[in-house]
Amino acid sequence: MEEKSGTTLEKIQEAALTEFLEKGFQGASLRQIVKNAGVTTGAFYGYFSSKEALFASIVEPHAKVLMGRFMEAQTSFAELPEEEQAVHMGEESGTYVKWMVDYICQHREPVKLLLCGAEGTGYEHFVHNMVEVEVESTLRYMEVLRHLGRDVPELSQSLCHIIASGMFSGLFEIVVHDMPWEQAMRDVEQFRQFYTGGWLKLMGE
Repeated sequence: MEEKSGTTLEKIQEAALTEFLEKGFQGASLRQIVKNAGVTTGAFYGYFSSKEALFASIVEPHAKVLMGRFMEAQTSFAELPEEEQAVHMGEESGTYVKWMVDYICQHREPVKLLLCGAEGTGYEHFVHNMVEVEVESTLRYMEVLRHLGRDVPELSQSLCHIIASGMFSGLFEIVVHDMPWEQAMRDVEQFRQFYTGGWLKLMGE
């Protein structure tokens, strides 16, 4: 019985992933998902209370892992002594970015759904939330540099937001364009070097 139930759940989620990727959350048809899964509406509601609950069951594990690892990288850097932050700037983010590319390439479809098809759900601001964390961390790091006696120019929060938004949009192009792993790793590493160099220039280093 448990094996049969597990198979039913998998069929629903597989049909949903296909429908959501093709049409996005808002355009996806619950009726079509149920039909393509070959199950009854009653069977569907035995697992999920709504279309959004079904969507969440697919993307939540990946949202949790991506955001969790991102926050770990931010926290690890912030907890370094101030002098070491200046020395290791970019290392934590570089480690995270490499891990992220690898993770995305291993879980392409659900991550693509999270990043490109979540409008109308509680996940539609996922990237924006990452940007906000990045902006706060950047402003905090600039204060650390000033405390260390560096002559760091004033950069507005709005400018930091623009830069961070552009950075994450660029990173997630690997999802939008389904880049092969080797190309994604190469392009993103060079992209990260470009952004690191730009930040160093803005910070007067």
